[in-house]
Amino acid sequence: MLGSMPTIEVNGTTLFYVDTGPGTTGETIAFSHGLLWGTELFAAQIEALRGRYRCIAWDHRGQGQSAPDLNRECIGMELVWQDAVALLEKLGTGAVHFCGLSMGGFVGMRMAARRPDLVRSLMLLETSSDPEPVENLKRYRLLISVVKMFGPGVVRGQVAPIMLGRTILTDASRRKERGRYTALMSRRRDGWRAVNGVVDRAGIHDELARISTRTLIVVGDEDVATPLPRAEKIAHAIAGSRLVQIPRAGHSSPVEEPAAVTAAIESFLAG
Repeated sequence: MLGSMPTIEVNGTTLFYVDTGPGTTGETIAFSHGLLWGTELFAAQIEALRGRYRCIAWDHRGQGQSAPDLNRECIGMELVWQDAVALLEKLGTGAVHFCGLSMGGFVGMRMAARRPDLVRSLMLLETSSDPEPVENLKRYRLLISVVKMFGPGVVRGQVAPIMLGRTILTDASRRKERGRYTALMSRRRDGWRAVNGVVDRAGIHDELARISTRTLIVVGDEDVATPLPRAEKIAHAIAGSRLVQIPRAGHSSPVEEPAAVTAAIESFLAG
């Protein structure tokens, strides 16, 4: 299945990845996607930035076009962030501008706190430093059970309002776009293993004081999964960090409002 695609063997698994080459600045941006997504989440940003930066993105194990991990009921965050370390080391990137959304932010915070030699700057989009709120657990575990029995297609209607903001959900002109995104997010029947890893994750907040690199925090103003107070909590914990809100965006701002997200990244990198 993976033979004809650009893949890399790391940490006992096979990851699909994209690598646009060196760019003109000699600097690298690493894009780490959110749960149920893949490299396509950052396609617009990579297209805009690839001429100046080497842009690397990959699908986390058990997601997107990467290999399954059928021996695990839960693909935990400690494993996923170690995959990211192994990938960057194998690609020889040195310190990168690390851009992670939601689950990718969980990876980025761990890397910046524990492997600062690999992080030149940190960009955290729609993410949280806390464990999953207790009030969400019953609902998410029910969705996982349904997916295991009937496949991911049956829960598209429940997943879309979590992952996308009300603007894109209610805009009739973006119906096809919405459909493409929800199809991407429900493409893998085994994706529940990665969902378990997010739902059962440990918090990272107590480690944020160790992060000394320049940090940008981005949150969509329609994000219901990780709303503004969670972004503000991260901003308060990382000294000197910058917080930016993206209008008309939910939990997937790079595809909902791509130009605004790209502008926020460009401004931060130039700062």
